[in-house]
Amino acid sequence: MEHMNNATKWNLLSSRSIITVLFLLLSFQLLYPVQDLKAQTKESWRAKWERTVEAANREGRVNIYYWGAPNVLKAGVFQKAFPGIKVVTTVGVGGQLMQRILTERRADKQLADIYIAGITTMPVLQKAKALDPIKPALILPEVLDQSKWWGGKHHYGDPQKTYILTFSLSPTYGGVSYNTNLVNPQELKSYWDLLDPKWKGKIEARDLSRGGPGTTSLRFFYYNKLLGPKYVRRLFGEMDVTLFRNNRQALDWLGTGKYAIAFFPLRVAEAKATGLPVDSLKLVMKEGVGLSSRVGYVNILNKAPHPNAAKVFLNWFLSREGQATYQRAEANAGSPSDSLRIDIAKDYIPVEDRRTAGIKYLDLGAPEVSDPVPVRNLLKKIIAKPKMR
Repeated sequence: MEHMNNATKWNLLSSRSIITVLFLLLSFQLLYPVQDLKAQTKESWRAKWERTVEAANREGRVNIYYWGAPNVLKAGVFQKAFPGIKVVTTVGVGGQLMQRILTERRADKQLADIYIAGITTMPVLQKAKALDPIKPALILPEVLDQSKWWGGKHHYGDPQKTYILTFSLSPTYGGVSYNTNLVNPQELKSYWDLLDPKWKGKIEARDLSRGGPGTTSLRFFYYNKLLGPKYVRRLFGEMDVTLFRNNRQALDWLGTGKYAIAFFPLRVAEAKATGLPVDSLKLVMKEGVGLSSRVGYVNILNKAPHPNAAKVFLNWFLSREGQATYQRAEANAGSPSDSLRIDIAKDYIPVEDRRTAGIKYLDLGAPEVSDPVPVRNLLKKIIAKPKMR
């Protein structure tokens, strides 16, 4: 060693150091094999979850703005699992809730933690930069495991696939109803069959030129490649359609046979239960079936007053227990919804209200088909002088 120059000594020491490090790494691998490293990773999510729950308990509440009836919260399952987090709900229709959130934020009042609604109002909040990314808030492995979700992935309602998470998609059949004495549904194979000349003057439709219930079904016609704008033009421009805004009157007309077919009426099942000869057309047509979330989107508001409680609720809500509770509550309330989780029971959902393998679906919540403005503008042009009743 004493005959070596300094450079040689340094190279030798460096080589010995590298060998020592490699030996230590090999020893560590033998002592802590891969499965133990996986266990450590598993523990890391568990520790993060426990810290989040602890912080959420200190916050003490979560404020949920919910479009419609929050049936899932009435079951009390979340409150039982997390008694330290009080659930406070603000309920209303989507447009009103969305405007309320924006008004509160303009007044520098950050009150909402979670917003659950349909797709139409979500992009407005996104454009206003009011939303936080969803993915960083997901902690539970069963929520992150995309194999547990329909299609093997998480679904989103925004182009970035970041802010608006879809948790439910159910079949929607175009919003068409009919008089059972005048129409034989078995003769209908395509939506084009409804434009047969024999139905001219025998069709009524809700006026959707300004939006409203039925817009989702109208988008199904407009964005469906086998129907499209041509179908909308022919329906409203050639079939002598009578437009309505009074739903009760529309059902009476349909039940008495004044009109054989109705587009976009509400409460048809209730009318059928009273004895009226009416029913909804729930057939798989040549053009496929639409998928609607109804109230099936969730996001987290940024600057949320209870950020940890929001994460706890979101993870529970998207968990197997949470989605099973949601799905059951909706079914019991008479508005069956098919959760995108595929590891929960579906047998109690009517066949026509749940997704079925082999059917061609059009997801009407997808960003590329969710904009109602083009079809509304087209409708305004067609019915500039509508025959209104």
